[in-house]
Amino acid sequence: MTTIRGTQYRAWHNKLAKGFNTTDVPLEFCLLSSEVAEAFDAWRKEPACLGAELADVMIFLTGLAEMTGIDLQSEVEAKLALNEARDYRRLPNGTHVKAGDPP
Repeated sequence: MTTIRGTQYRAWHNKLAKGFNTTDVPLEFCLLSSEVAEAFDAWRKEPACLGAELADVMIFLTGLAEMTGIDLQSEVEAKLALNEARDYRRLPNGTHVKAGDPP
């Protein structure tokens, strides 16, 4: 099983090997946004393609993490632990908010 860290490593080395963007962070955010939009379109129009589009999102996300010096595996693990420890409440309109947040 590949870890997030392993995916990040492979995505980055593929970018280097193929000559893809490795320095322009704003461009990479735009490309990531484009991949998310493609995944949304796949979900709406071509569900059989959704998995491949979500994989593209992960690849661009992990490449962006490497580009900005983020160990995404560690960040995801820390954020999951934080989210699991949080308490939420549901507003009358159905929206979930952290228990301590004002209405």
